[in-house]
Amino acid sequence: MKIDVIGDVHGCTEELHELFKALGYWKQNKIYIHPDARIPIFLGDITDRGPASIQVINLIYDMVVVHHKAKYVPGNHCNKLYRYFLGNNVQIRHGLETTVAEYNACSKKEQERIKRKFMTLVEQAPLYLQIPEVQAIVAHAGIKESYIGHADKKVESFVLYGDVTGNTDMHGRPIRKDWAQDYHGSEWIVYGHTPVNKPRIVNKTINIDTGCVFGNALSAFRLPEEKIIAVPSNQPYMADKFRSFPS
Repeated sequence: MKIDVIGDVHGCTEELHELFKALGYWKQNKIYIHPDARIPIFLGDITDRGPASIQVINLIYDMVVVHHKAKYVPGNHCNKLYRYFLGNNVQIRHGLETTVAEYNACSKKEQERIKRKFMTLVEQAPLYLQIPEVQAIVAHAGIKESYIGHADKKVESFVLYGDVTGNTDMHGRPIRKDWAQDYHGSEWIVYGHTPVNKPRIVNKTINIDTGCVFGNALSAFRLPEEKIIAVPSNQPYMADKFRSFPS
């Protein structure tokens, strides 16, 4: 088994198409297929902030649900959009407003189709993926070693939002602990959620959210090769959106 874990897409459909090409995938019947039967895995936050979230939903739904040619785990933005479609009282900000604007511009018939596709995608998704064939775990914001194999509310919160402290920084962003420093497992943990300027490897964890929607790059991590493939973003660069870590 060979996999390509794709970082947070956030509605950047053009860059996603370019990444698939860079990874050697061919487009067939509106989806991407690899000649060596590689499996792409989306690690959440496929919508919001970017220019074409609905196009991304359609593509990933077709690849994951219809054709079973890809896998997907949800992120916090996915969770929020799902709750919006449920009719819950969620705040339409922090990027959700872009997806909602796209959705509202569609016909009622198309809205029902999009809503059904996205809700099905999320409902069928595991909270995180354990892939023993390549000794890896794919989880949107990562996962503590002690949480692996569990799926209670505490684990769900960590996987979707990271190791939050409850405090915010001067920009109003949540302050998170650097959980990767305490991971000492033998399996790769591949995650995203926190934008970094280049993939960050700590112990056997790798953050591949290279902030495509903030103008940097869309990255994928190939296993078992342990190789990073990235394409540049077409979006304006926003330096303040990236987290730096002590060296």
